[in-house]
Amino acid sequence: MDKLHLEDKIIFVVYFLIVAGYGYYIYRKKKKAVMDTHDFFLAEGSLTWWAIGASLIASNISAEQFIGMSGNGFTIGIAVAAYEWIAAIALIIVAVWFIPVYLKNKIFTMPQFLETRYNKSVSLIMSIFWLFLYVFVNLTSILYLGAVAINNILGGQYLHTVVILLSIFAVVITLGGMKVIGFTDVIQVLVLIIGGLATTYISLTLVSEKFGLGSSAIAGFNKMLEDAPDHFHMIFDKPTANSSQQDIVNYLTIPGILSYLAGIWIVNLNYWGCNQYITQRALGANLKTARTGILFAGLLKLLMPVIVMLPGIAAYVLHKNGALQAEMSAGGKFNADNAYSAVLGYLPHGLIGLSLAALTAAIVASLAGKANSISTIFTLDIYKKYIKKEATEKQMVWTGRLTILAAMIVSIFLTWKDAMGIGGEGGFTFIQKYTGFISPGILAMFLLGMFWKRTTGPAAVVGVILGFLLSVLFNVYAPEWFGPETILYTAYKNPTGAYEIPFHICMGLAFGFTVLAMVVISLAGPRINPKSFVLDKTMFKLQPNIIAMIVITLLVISALYVKFW
Repeated sequence: MDKLHLEDKIIFVVYFLIVAGYGYYIYRKKKKAVMDTHDFFLAEGSLTWWAIGASLIASNISAEQFIGMSGNGFTIGIAVAAYEWIAAIALIIVAVWFIPVYLKNKIFTMPQFLETRYNKSVSLIMSIFWLFLYVFVNLTSILYLGAVAINNILGGQYLHTVVILLSIFAVVITLGGMKVIGFTDVIQVLVLIIGGLATTYISLTLVSEKFGLGSSAIAGFNKMLEDAPDHFHMIFDKPTANSSQQDIVNYLTIPGILSYLAGIWIVNLNYWGCNQYITQRALGANLKTARTGILFAGLLKLLMPVIVMLPGIAAYVLHKNGALQAEMSAGGKFNADNAYSAVLGYLPHGLIGLSLAALTAAIVASLAGKANSISTIFTLDIYKKYIKKEATEKQMVWTGRLTILAAMIVSIFLTWKDAMGIGGEGGFTFIQKYTGFISPGILAMFLLGMFWKRTTGPAAVVGVILGFLLSVLFNVYAPEWFGPETILYTAYKNPTGAYEIPFHICMGLAFGFTVLAMVVISLAGPRINPKSFVLDKTMFKLQPNIIAMIVITLLVISALYVKFW
């Protein structure tokens, strides 16, 4: 640990002991319930609203945000915060409309939803698909990106050691079940926020000092607004013949107002509302607790760009004015993803350990949450239904634990020499690419299944397959087959010279055509599908505290967009 001093090591060890000790306390406190599947997979409904909210954020924020979003902050600016701020609105939608449907119908897994609403075939297909996606894309990318980030902080010589230690830490937490994950996530989020804010504060003071304004974070932020105004616009204009290549890249990533009419909603609603990894935290609670926890997560989401994005913009301003030259070119090649670690190198002793703990907290929480979701889907939706129908509670819990170990071993193997090529493609891009291809079909299948009683099983099968095929068509082949300019889209030349349709627009088109196809197919069926959900107005009635949290969230987001439009 060449870059860590004694203070940093002590802080990091204290963090580890607190998390491990608290996790063991929670485990011992409810040891009798640890062989109960409802407790192991869903925390027996005992997670409080603040534990649910913290766990949602801890599971969501990981190395791809700290590294990838900070890198996007360096190149693009505040527009990338749309992923976080629109997520807060998506969480409102999930809390108000999605969760009541899940809880009323006693849905504990996403494949169970598909079987209850459609049929076993749809459920099995998606169970297998989700398992492959979670293990080969999500779990592996979180472990790889996290190990690379921490290894860079430690001096670049400990990659495989870090991989093993992160895996062990995550497995220890995960084997205790969702209750241990949920309550230890509260500590993880506290460390994440405190360490993240410390890094942001230092990065802003570095900007202030660079321009001779003293050690003032506020002066540093104001200087960033003045020195890099192009990095503080949420909405990009559509490129013209005079636009620079960077302007085109920015638009391909966040295509202006069209992003808000298409893909960014699909990304967020699919992730927060149709994703076992996320919804699992709330599915064991009652409606009031689940809603409050989800909205609390939405409020925390508003803070995340300050932690993960502002250091990237600060690194851009510093680099633009002659600082961080060597740090941004670690390994001999400039890489915007080095922005976060470049700033970390300037933290005083002790704060480096705290920031390292924050990054580790984000990684371990995400690994643990993902591993538990893999375990839940395999045990409840495949093992119990198709392999051993008479399995006891104890056998299912042990199957879940063995699944966790197996998933982590596979992830270690894929990470060891970057077998998936995550490093070459970029972690944030890697995850968005492979999950984004299936988001339109899945969201269409869930939305129509929840709120349109006529939707049929055959329509769901067509929807998930067609959504994927259309995503591939628009993302890969459409500009070549139909030309760069059509009534549906405009494609732009990316840095390689190839024409590309903005990813969010691709998702919007795929989603629209998928919904249309599912509606047409369902019209051939009965007016009310026998497997449709019974909905009533009382399910969606909101209590005063829920309304207050929603109003506060919307007011803050409105103010942010007015300021940075």
